Amino acid sequence: MTNVAFSADFLLAGAARRHAQTAQLRDAGPVQPVVLRSGETAYLVSGYDVARQALTDPRLHGRTGEVGNRRNLRPDVRLGMNSHMLNMEPPDHTRLRRLISAAFTRRRIELMRPRVQQITDELLDAIDGRATVDLLAEVATPLPIRVLTELLGVPDAEAGAFRTWTMTLTSSDLPLATLDTAAAQMLDYTRHLLEVKRREPDDALLSALVAVHDGADRLTEFELTSMVFLLLIAGQETTANLIGNAMLGLLTHPDQIARLRADPQLLPDAVEEFLRYESPVQAALRVTTEPVSLGGVDIPSGAVVIVSLLGANRDPARFPEADRLDLVRADNPQIAFGHGIHHCLGAPLARMEGAIAVGSLLRRYPRMALATPGRELDWRVSLVMHGLVTLPVVLCT
Repeated sequence: MTNVAFSADFLLAGAARRHAQTAQLRDAGPVQPVVLRSGETAYLVSGYDVARQALTDPRLHGRTGEVGNRRNLRPDVRLGMNSHMLNMEPPDHTRLRRLISAAFTRRRIELMRPRVQQITDELLDAIDGRATVDLLAEVATPLPIRVLTELLGVPDAEAGAFRTWTMTLTSSDLPLATLDTAAAQMLDYTRHLLEVKRREPDDALLSALVAVHDGADRLTEFELTSMVFLLLIAGQETTANLIGNAMLGLLTHPDQIARLRADPQLLPDAVEEFLRYESPVQAALRVTTEPVSLGGVDIPSGAVVIVSLLGANRDPARFPEADRLDLVRADNPQIAFGHGIHHCLGAPLARMEGAIAVGSLLRRYPRMALATPGRELDWRVSLVMHGLVTLPVVLCT
């Protein structure tokens, strides 16, 4: 392992630099120290095998559980946004996942398929006839927020506020006061919504989460509000980035978009490759609860571990020609949605939305092209998320 720790600022840069610097560090070893802006030393895991190990090691706990511990965030806000499965280990995690899985079922997700297609068609209808559009603003972003707010049972008129809050809370370049205000506002509204669902239950997911129980065991108020935070932030941002990154990949790889247009049945495999090639979530943040050895590196207790999903999914030791987009990649166990007990519960919904959005765009606009060269596009400044700021396209060339 190198004795020089690199600045972690490259994780806040564009995709090209993120991939290049991560590859350089991975070449030196699957685990490398990096220095955060706070001056704290963290450990970047970028090798595929070690990343899977780190994601299943019970001595590494979810870092988001510390949000607010080091500043004046109200305790009720901190608990109301952090008491979710990513921050828990067995037996607490087992209990919480069991309760939530009873309400957030695959059948409930699959029943959303016609509505997801309908929302997608409505979004495409709205841009028909326009020469140039931003696919992120017009399709990739509004699709998951509409799906998730309908799934939860949020009134249409109030759904837009969630987009503002979630974009704020996943940014890495805003003042802490701005983040804290957004968190408090979102929590206050979520509590209000829960009270409405208790008085007037419906068939939406939030009512099901309020009602779900296992004997006398139910979700607590903090667990309910934290689940809403997790669904709206992780579910919305992940899906929006999946769609945007997928369309960028296709529009910069003429051979691959031609292959998919010629054989739409490849779409499920294509989605897996989109998830691997430009993972919508850049990293999973963990903190060690005791000294840990990963990839031959001794990591002290209380250290931050950055599990680079982006780096692991481009590890050439696991994926031959890892930097090549290949929609028919035969062996593709990507870990874009995590691994182990913390594997994303909403992954089936994100895959469905991604496949429907990409397939619909390709059918509707067979001559779509980028309006700006891919290398000139800006990427969001975020330590966790990996997605574009805008994706301007020409619908008909």
